[in-house]
Amino acid sequence: MIRWRKGTVENVRREWPGAVELDVTIGGDGPHRALAYPALVGRPEPGDTVLLNTTALAMGLGTGGYAMVVAVPDRLPPDPSGPGHLVKARYTPLQATVLGADEQDSPHHELLRDADSLGGVPVVVADLHSALPPILAGLLAARPGARAVYVMPDGGALPAWFSMSIAHLKEAGALAASVTVGQAFGGDLEAVTVHTGLLAARLVLGADVIVLAQGPGNLGTGTKWGFSGVSAGEAINAAAVLDGRPVGSLRVSEGDLRERHLGVSHHSLTAYGRVALARAEIVVPELGGEFGARVAAAAAPLGDRHTLVPVGVEGLHEALRDAEKEWGVRLSTMGRRLDADLAYFLAAAAAGRHAAALIP
Repeated sequence: MIRWRKGTVENVRREWPGAVELDVTIGGDGPHRALAYPALVGRPEPGDTVLLNTTALAMGLGTGGYAMVVAVPDRLPPDPSGPGHLVKARYTPLQATVLGADEQDSPHHELLRDADSLGGVPVVVADLHSALPPILAGLLAARPGARAVYVMPDGGALPAWFSMSIAHLKEAGALAASVTVGQAFGGDLEAVTVHTGLLAARLVLGADVIVLAQGPGNLGTGTKWGFSGVSAGEAINAAAVLDGRPVGSLRVSEGDLRERHLGVSHHSLTAYGRVALARAEIVVPELGGEFGARVAAAAAPLGDRHTLVPVGVEGLHEALRDAEKEWGVRLSTMGRRLDADLAYFLAAAAAGRHAAALIP
C-alpha cells in the first residue's frame, strides 16, 4: 500500500505558503521531486536525510506525482503549542491536531454554537479544484471587490497547502480566505463539517460569496457513482439547509477525449441530478453553436429538479486571460490549458458571473 524510501535533500526547488518543493536523491536512482509540509514535518534543508512515501511518484500521478516527505528523522520539529482539539487525518501516521473554528476553545465558538443560517449568501459549488480560479474570475469581473471565501472538503487533497492556486489567489487578493472541513486541513480556518465550514466562511470570515469545490486530485473510477465529486450534490444540500443560495457550476468540456466527460460531464449530471435533493440554480453557459446546443440539451433534464439559469459568456475569455496574467495562476484542468478546453473555463466563469448578480 505504501512505498517507503529514504532519500537525501539536494536542494529546494520552490516554496509557497505551507509547502516546500525539493529535489531529493533516492538510492542510486537520481533526483526526484519531493514535497514537504513544514507544519507537519519541519523544514527539510539540503543534506538532510528524509523518510519518503513514494507511492504517488511510482504511480506517475499528474497532480500528485511527488515523493512525500514523511519525516526528517535526524532533525525533528519542536512539539506544537497552543489550543486545538480537532484531529485531522485521524488514526493515520500523520494525524494532526488543529484548532477548529467550531470547537469549544475557539474564539468563534459562541458565534457558531447556535448559528443556523447563511443569510442567503451565494454558494457556488463545483466538481473540480481547477474551477476555483475561473469562478473567481467571472465573479470579480462582474463585481470587483467582492469578498470570496473557499471551503475545501476532503474529497481530494487533504492539505490545503498542496494547492498553489489557493496561495496565488490569496496573494493576489482574489480570494479572501479558505476553510478546510472534514479530514482536510491547512485552511485559514478549520471546521468539523461542511455545514460549520460554510457558517464560518459567512459569519467569521464575512464572505459575500462562498465557493465550494474539492481540493486537487479528485478520484474517479469511470463508474456512475464511484467518483469523489458526488460531494458537489451533498454541498448543494448543505448550502440549502443553511439558507444559503446554492449555485451549481457545470463541469463542461469540449477537449476531454472521454465520452463520459464530453459536453456536460456525468459527474455534474449525477451530483446535481441524483445526489442534490435541494433546489439549486444551475448555470448553463451560453456557448453558442453546435457544442453550446449539446451542453444545453444535456443540462435540460436537471430542470426537473433545479432552476436552470442561462448565462452569457461574452467577455469572459478576456477576463480569464487577464486573471491568469494578473493573479499568477495557471488555468489548467486535466492537463489542458485555457485555450485547449475553453468551454470548461467559460462554464465555471459563468457560474461566478451569476453569483455576482446574487450579492445584495
